[in-house]
Amino acid sequence: MGRTVRRAVRFLRRPKVFDAALVIVISVPAVIALVVMIARGETGEAPRLAHYLVGAALLLWRRRRPVLTAALLTALDVAGHALGLITIADLPAFIALYSVGRHTSGRVTALTSLAAYAAYALAGELFQPGKGNWVGYLFAVGTTVGVGQLVRLRAELDERARSEAADAAVREERRRIARELHDIVAHHITVITALVGGARATLPAEQEVTRDALKSAEQTAREAMTEMRLLLDVLRADDVLRDGDLIGAGGAGGTGPDAATGVGADRLPALVAEARSAGLSTSLTVTGTPVALPAPVDLAVYRIVQEALTNTRKHAAGARAGVRLAYEPEAVEVEVVDDGRATGSGTPGFGLGGMAERVTLCGGRLTTGPHPGGGFRVHARIPLETP
Repeated sequence: MGRTVRRAVRFLRRPKVFDAALVIVISVPAVIALVVMIARGETGEAPRLAHYLVGAALLLWRRRRPVLTAALLTALDVAGHALGLITIADLPAFIALYSVGRHTSGRVTALTSLAAYAAYALAGELFQPGKGNWVGYLFAVGTTVGVGQLVRLRAELDERARSEAADAAVREERRRIARELHDIVAHHITVITALVGGARATLPAEQEVTRDALKSAEQTAREAMTEMRLLLDVLRADDVLRDGDLIGAGGAGGTGPDAATGVGADRLPALVAEARSAGLSTSLTVTGTPVALPAPVDLAVYRIVQEALTNTRKHAAGARAGVRLAYEPEAVEVEVVDDGRATGSGTPGFGLGGMAERVTLCGGRLTTGPHPGGGFRVHARIPLETP
């Protein structure tokens, strides 16, 4: 029962549904009265009721076209004064003026209110002279529009409070993640670095190949730790990532969170060298004229290659991988293709999903899947911002 009531309330809160329900509610008494009078043959009040119903129907546009609705209802009421149908503004007119205050702001609200008041005051003096209606209309128009303005301001303040609460929750979650990364992941990386360094120091001098492999592993761990520290700084930053900030940081030298990680397309040769030292035969081909990439795009290119090479090492042991980076006038393409066969071992992770999210945030497109010539292919095309 409670769920049904909540659904009904949510349905009635929809703008179009609410406006239609409002028109129906304020029109039903007039419709009933009009039908009864027609049935009795008493048509004296029929023009006034018809005037009221036309005004009520105009309220269907009060939210989408508040100024137009108020203008039409004001004109309708002025005509009603001229024809002797009404002596004061009808209820629909007051609702329309409230809507002006609720759904407009600044100069539009002031000018619309002033015009409506001038029209009503002039009509009062022309068709009911000497009654001082201009004073009553000054209070009525000012109060009605003022209430609408207060409701609008209250809604904006509530929305701002909800937004600030959400931002605070995001900041707290980012700090929590930073603590976990520092206390767990960073700790283990530090231990691994120390153990690898210790193992390398104890090796006999003739085991040069093993020593080089351990040195490369130690260097990789140190670089991972450096990137981890940069990431922790980003997560602890007070400025939370809002919608569009990732792309908005674009442009060479962007200042968004991703710009702080310190990796990009210029680090691909080093990344390929690391993959080779880890036993993966990897080649890098760069075509086109290299240009400074927007920070999010620069990072996305690096992370895509990094994740693709990691997947090749994990799932296609003994394979060879080729990395292609192509600079075009309006886009950059990155492709990683290997010739291995998936072993089927391992647990699916979040790598491909993370790639897709990065590329999508940059406005690009990612395709992954088996390569026609065998192996696996990861391809991304990311547009560059036009000057």
